[in-house]
Amino acid sequence: MPTHTRTEVINKVNEIGVIPIFYHDDLETAINISKSCYEGDLKILEFTNRGIHAVEIFAELEKFCSSKIPDVILGAGSIIDPATAAIFINHGANFIVGPSTNPDVAKLCNRHKIAYIPGCSTPSEISNAEELGVEFIKIFPGEAAGGPNFVKDVLGPLAHTSIIPTGGVDTTEISLRKWFSSGVSAVGIGSKLITKEIIKTQDWDELKNNSQNLSKLIKIIRKK
Repeated sequence: MPTHTRTEVINKVNEIGVIPIFYHDDLETAINISKSCYEGDLKILEFTNRGIHAVEIFAELEKFCSSKIPDVILGAGSIIDPATAAIFINHGANFIVGPSTNPDVAKLCNRHKIAYIPGCSTPSEISNAEELGVEFIKIFPGEAAGGPNFVKDVLGPLAHTSIIPTGGVDTTEISLRKWFSSGVSAVGIGSKLITKEIIKTQDWDELKNNSQNLSKLIKIIRKK
């Protein structure tokens, strides 16, 4: 079961402003990714359900995080149905993220009092998701949905909406300034942070440094 409350998840997302997103079928690699992000001050992570043994890897990764780096809030992503969501919740997922919105997943997460971050790409989808009680909306795919301009336009009539774009967010200052200037609450970043080269070379110090630089950059951008 989750070790962090829904309120803790919401507060941590708002505090850090970025959710690193990753999947790997090797437990040691997944652990090293998590440790490096944690040591770089990125303490909320999304492990995606994108492989045959994703559940098993997630279960062991959650055990590691809860015992060795308990400050880390680990959630599960790419969840599209309640059965899969229940499995990850029972293995300790502290939040659930989906590429789409599933009302039954929302009900399940509400029953367990954990955060659900559903994927949306239109104002109607956003409104329908918020009626289900979600705090954050994942705009996916972020760039293809319209990018920062889409977010800015949506937040005109839907000013209360808290948006987290995923897809099309880079770690550069130019990219991050565009997104945060549009009004997003946080961003989701995957391979632009946890690159194939880092994983190939197992340069975990580089990932730690990149995570730390990203954390500092977002703090600077959000202050202005």
